[in-house]
Amino acid sequence: MKVLPFLTAATLACGTAGASAQLRLPTLPSLPGVTLPSVTRAPSTLLTDSELAPRDLSDLRRRTVRELLRRNSSVLEADRAGEPLVRGEVLAFSPTPKALDALRAAGFAPLRERRLEGLDMRVLVLQAPPGLGTAAALDRAREIDPPGSYELNHVYTGSGTLAPAGGASGAATAPAPAVPGRIGLIDGGVDERHPVLRAARLQTHGCDARHPSAHGTAVASLMVGEGRSFHGAAPGAMLYAADVFCDQPTGGAVDAVADALGWLAQERVPVINISLVGPANRLLERVIAAMQARGHVIVAAVGNDGPAAPPLYPAAYPGVVGVTAVDARRRTLPEAAQGPQVTFAAPGADMAAADGAGGFSLARGTSFAAPLVAGLLAQHVGALAPGNTNTAIGALAAIGLDLGAPGRDPVFGLGLVGEGLRASPMLARK
Repeated sequence: MKVLPFLTAATLACGTAGASAQLRLPTLPSLPGVTLPSVTRAPSTLLTDSELAPRDLSDLRRRTVRELLRRNSSVLEADRAGEPLVRGEVLAFSPTPKALDALRAAGFAPLRERRLEGLDMRVLVLQAPPGLGTAAALDRAREIDPPGSYELNHVYTGSGTLAPAGGASGAATAPAPAVPGRIGLIDGGVDERHPVLRAARLQTHGCDARHPSAHGTAVASLMVGEGRSFHGAAPGAMLYAADVFCDQPTGGAVDAVADALGWLAQERVPVINISLVGPANRLLERVIAAMQARGHVIVAAVGNDGPAAPPLYPAAYPGVVGVTAVDARRRTLPEAAQGPQVTFAAPGADMAAADGAGGFSLARGTSFAAPLVAGLLAQHVGALAPGNTNTAIGALAAIGLDLGAPGRDPVFGLGLVGEGLRASPMLARK
């Protein structure tokens, strides 16, 4: 096993500069001999299944999707591969006036328009003609305008689970140095009233009203959370958080994700975390490629459908920094995806995260490894510039731990990062 330069506990204690030196993974606030009480987690359609075996979440997303479709069949349906989408909606990428006239004549009705001001693009959401199914409507739009770009409005979901933290304890960590600059989040709503987020610098986007979610709050805490004994990967950074769910059954749809990316482009946010997964979508791929061309670094969870499952997106798009998760023994989670889309591994099991009830829960899944990598990458990216992704990846790989096969491999990618002090980040069940 080849080992790349890695910061040990001794060098961390000496205050050595560098991304890993600055990271102290979050732990539950605790004192020796004191056990934290159980935490009741707020309900969330994105997250958990209490009956699921805690050591393997490989069926969680599929079960979540089935339940999502069952409960919201009037507005959602499955595509040919079983992935959720908004019923009766077709996305048009910057259609020409002539194409739009032809679509209207064929019975398509414009529903809403997403102007991606930061990218000079627009996404038009069209209602399918009466009597035409969603898949058939997509085929019809492509027949009417062959040069155009049309897609289904897929729905993306979270990639991890939160469990009550009863019976868990963790050692307090030293405060992490502040990270300047900006970092972006596309997820559910963030509860800025949570104790570890009250002091965070936060800009929000996406909803007319606040809709805090357990998933979005947990991921945000791992990025910028800070408290007496809780420190995210990039405390002090300005968090630009886009809520793409807004507590709606159609939350997580591609047009909302594209709108969030456009906002982050306009705000010139260099590093963006997306702990959401779903199917390949050509319109989303085009928007992400446009972001990357401007120098934005996109970090995404690779998903928890299992090592043999097809790749999930946006992590599997070219140039996206895909993140898998490991446990306290540096083993990849059995449910974590594998493949060429894996760029880095990071801690993602039995780790403290803020929850939707004002307390803390144990986080598990690639959803919660990705924000740690995003926080580390943010320390290597300054002004927007083409090539930022490769530069940041190279800098982070140089201080990672190369696990598995030498060099980049489909299990750990370029190696494990964000480990920090092994004595403190993970929580031990009593």
